[in-house]
Amino acid sequence: MKHFNKHDFLWSLPQPLFVFCCLVLTASSYTYGWINPNLLVSVFILIPVPTLLVLERLIPKRKEWLLNWKDLATDTFWLFGTYLIWLPLFATYYDAPIHMIFRELGDWVSFPIKLQAYSVIGTLVMALVGTLAIEFIGYWLHRLQHRYMFLWRMHGTHHHVTKMSTARTDRTHPLEFIALNLGAVTVLAFMDASPNVIAVILVFRMISTHINHANLPLTSGIFGWVFTTPEFHRVHHSLEYAESNCNYGCTIILWDRIFGTFAKNEHITVVGNGTGKSLSLWKQLALPFHSSEGIKKL
Repeated sequence: MKHFNKHDFLWSLPQPLFVFCCLVLTASSYTYGWINPNLLVSVFILIPVPTLLVLERLIPKRKEWLLNWKDLATDTFWLFGTYLIWLPLFATYYDAPIHMIFRELGDWVSFPIKLQAYSVIGTLVMALVGTLAIEFIGYWLHRLQHRYMFLWRMHGTHHHVTKMSTARTDRTHPLEFIALNLGAVTVLAFMDASPNVIAVILVFRMISTHINHANLPLTSGIFGWVFTTPEFHRVHHSLEYAESNCNYGCTIILWDRIFGTFAKNEHITVVGNGTGKSLSLWKQLALPFHSSEGIKKL
């Protein structure tokens, strides 16, 4: 029997406590109207990055992963691109028609489960159901990205990071947004999710993905039985090829456990892809357009 480690136990608490508090506050804002829900959701989407960056400076998991000013400048480009350019464009030109198609399909087949609730607990339960469904689709899409070069071209940009940090969460090529959002669009439309459930799912995914990339000494604990943690996601970003083909779940690790792709390594020290060298911003953007042999040399 594994000996109880008080240090690991204490470091397993911050992530679930913070995430759960944010989700409860979001759900209750819709149920009781104690604050404008849209304002609260915006705060929960924007706060994690600066907060986690400060914590990374104070209590880093690995000091060699601390970002310098050049790193921050490059990551700021990806952050602003995600929030101000590519995500809004994607929502305008992709989400709307796809949403309509799958909502009509759900009505046509009379799918029995609707992601709708009118209480705090009901909202949280429906959000969990929706997240599990979204991550199921995302899990298999993510595996395909690591299996086929055509899809890897778009996903590889995210793996060419040599330091773990919450600022690296949004290093996602604009061409990859289709794959990243397909699961969410399909599930939320097909299961006719209500605004409060959508909000809780959005807050959970945004906060969790940023925490899971953070350079912090968080451990997994009981929370890690179902949900992804930084400890598990570092394995996915490992420079070791076999390790990078594990732990595909961005926020849910359960599907990796079920389908045999879960791996645990508490001592990941080198992250990245290919040669393990840091790529310039231009090379990150141009990566999908390299030849197959060219990509292997980056």
